[in-house]
Amino acid sequence: MKTKSVLELADVKAIAAAAEAEALKNSWAVTIAIVDDGGHLLWLQRLDGAPAISSHIAPAKAHTAALGRRESKVYEDVINQGRTSFLSAPTVAGMLEGGVPVMKDGQCIGAVGVSGVKSSEDAQIARAGIAAIGL
Repeated sequence: MKTKSVLELADVKAIAAAAEAEALKNSWAVTIAIVDDGGHLLWLQRLDGAPAISSHIAPAKAHTAALGRRESKVYEDVINQGRTSFLSAPTVAGMLEGGVPVMKDGQCIGAVGVSGVKSSEDAQIARAGIAAIGL
C-alpha cells in the first residue's frame, strides 16, 4: 500500500493567500477555487469586482485539473485542435485554461482553478498559489 500526501487546511489557506496576492498585485478581479484530489471544493473566494459567472467557472477548472491530473488547458487545446467530440466528456465542464493540478511526489493532491481575467493570467494566479506551498 502506498502513502499519499493530502492538502491540509493550512496548505489551502497558504495557496489561497498567495493566489489572492498575485491577483491583487496585478489588479485582477478573479474567483479562486481550490479542490482536493477528487475535485471536491475546499475553498472558494470571489474577489471584489469578479464576474458572478467566475464563481462557477473557477471550481469547474479546478475540478477538471484534479480529475485529469493535468492542467485544464490541455483539454482546451484538444478541442481547439478540432476534437470537438471531447466536449461530450461526462462531468467535465472546466475545459479552459486556468485549472492547475497540485502535484507532490508524482501524485495529484488537489488543484487550483481561477477565473475572471485572461486564461493565461488565471493560470498564472493558480501557479503562484501552488508555489506558496513549495510545489
